[in-house]
Amino acid sequence: MKKIIAVLDGLKYSASTVEYAIFIAKQEKTHLVGVFLEDMSYRSYALSELVDKSGVSDQRIREYIEHDKQLRSKSVKQFEQACQLAGLNYSIHKDKDTAMEALLHESIYADLLIINANETFSHVTESKPSHFMRHLMADVSCPMLLVPSKFHHINKSALLYDGTPSSVYAIRMYDYILPAFKNLPTEVISVKSLAASMHLPDGKLMKEFMKRHYPDATYTVLKGIPNEEIITYLKKENRNSIIVLGAYHRSGLSRWIYPSMADNLLIGLKSPLFIAHSK
Repeated sequence: MKKIIAVLDGLKYSASTVEYAIFIAKQEKTHLVGVFLEDMSYRSYALSELVDKSGVSDQRIREYIEHDKQLRSKSVKQFEQACQLAGLNYSIHKDKDTAMEALLHESIYADLLIINANETFSHVTESKPSHFMRHLMADVSCPMLLVPSKFHHINKSALLYDGTPSSVYAIRMYDYILPAFKNLPTEVISVKSLAASMHLPDGKLMKEFMKRHYPDATYTVLKGIPNEEIITYLKKENRNSIIVLGAYHRSGLSRWIYPSMADNLLIGLKSPLFIAHSK
């Protein structure tokens, strides 16, 4: 039995994360763990809200702390009720360490991590992907599924392939971890430069590989700039596709300076992204 972790912010409960996690856990008959990160430096309020005319208010501090405590407790109950209603094998982890450190440690012992693509674990609004998500995507130890804020049933697999080991690894892990999706219509999508041929990179080997994993897959080769062409192409599809890609295989410095394909997909689309990268 595989282990899936659903990462949840107890102060901003993501119903879609739980819906996707339950949908997958039921199909794959996996154990589902709700990971509630309770970083003590993270609150639902700004420090300025604790100040009144007389200065820092002890009464306000107590009220806000109790408010956050109740919010977190309510989120845990919502998760428990959803899992019980679905008849799942589940458990709950409340990690009180620094949020990122706790989550990266959890990911070592998981087969798949599911998280809302908009998570920030901060009361400050950030553009996508947030600093938290960039760090997580770069250093996570297991494949991850980034989900949109609204649940949609998944009815197609879009496998992004550029001839690199990272892209093949992502497809392999997708098959191993989510074999129930093998029966979905599957499309392999590649992008080549305008001057290149329309042949699939390493076409013979890739099709031999795919024949053993997704024998009925179709192939699409686009021309142009990958970030632009893939997003334009996928926007024509419905948002019920799950997009599979390898990510952040560049050096640590370059991934912070230049946006990756994953970054652009998060900004440009509202589809679930399955990301796996070999280190």
